[in-house]
Amino acid sequence: MTAEIIFASNKLGTVHPNQVQSMLDYHHYGRLVAFEKTGNGAMGQTLFIRSSHGEYVLKGNPLYPGQLQEEQYFIKRLQQQTTVPLPSPYHINENHSLFGWSYALMPRLTGNHINDETLQTKESLAVADAIARTLLQFHKWTEPTFGQLNPADQTISPFQHSYTNWLFQRILYWLNDASRFSTIATKDLRWTEKNLEDSKQGFTDLTSSTFVMGDFKPGNFLINQGPEGWCVSAVFDFTNAYFADPVSDLSKMLLYYMNEKQMAVAERLLHTYFAKALHASMQKRLTVHLIHQLVLDWGNAKATGAVTWDNELPFHQWANQYVEQLKQLCARISTLDKKN
Repeated sequence: MTAEIIFASNKLGTVHPNQVQSMLDYHHYGRLVAFEKTGNGAMGQTLFIRSSHGEYVLKGNPLYPGQLQEEQYFIKRLQQQTTVPLPSPYHINENHSLFGWSYALMPRLTGNHINDETLQTKESLAVADAIARTLLQFHKWTEPTFGQLNPADQTISPFQHSYTNWLFQRILYWLNDASRFSTIATKDLRWTEKNLEDSKQGFTDLTSSTFVMGDFKPGNFLINQGPEGWCVSAVFDFTNAYFADPVSDLSKMLLYYMNEKQMAVAERLLHTYFAKALHASMQKRLTVHLIHQLVLDWGNAKATGAVTWDNELPFHQWANQYVEQLKQLCARISTLDKKN
């Protein structure tokens, strides 16, 4: 279920102090001091809680059966294979008597969201290095099967037909779905199909999958400046995780840096991540993952009236601006690698 696109969530509704205190009593976590809904991430499913014993995050009212169990599984496995700070222990209580829904309780980790920090260019470059190192740790977890976790038995359910087919059909589905809220012309479809076709061999050459967080974005990790410099101090929300092409995890941060006009930082992220191994096939796959995210962003913005660009611009022209920026980034990285 983790690879499904989720645009809405089950909100927590009204939560009363006596309910939170009863929950703290159940876990022996002290007396309630304060609690509030979080401002980032988790689609309205989370609360910050402060007690006499510490600070915690509650995540409740699951989007689908097994959501919390999936996240617990991913966190446990990643803890075994990486040094990335993760919310653990991750306690699940499936009893509905306290809130009317099941929940998970985990420690609140320290740090700030990247978009809450005012960083100098040198600091932003250091953060990009830290992000790349974090993703590289995640992507050391490899599996022979491309697919998504089945929480019932913790096996990987393969994508139907193939990963390439699943990904391409998903992109085309959401592009067509966007026609409900915007004009999607033949040129838009043809432009997208050509980019998919150009990348097909690169996807065919993938022989094993890796863990993919699927939602690595500013709202789902924290940064902190320690004795050894800037680091990623927390990563959370693994609802969209699955097993596929690792470079897909770069797409949301690349778009973030592009939209913030931080091209040097985007370049640094790619250069550190690929470490002189950015091949043409990888660039084409990354282009497709970028288009995938752009299709989702376009459809969401058009549907919710949140367009921040020229509303008359056709999809293919709008998306191609980002694709061209990616080409320029990759070209600069290739030049740097040849010099070194």
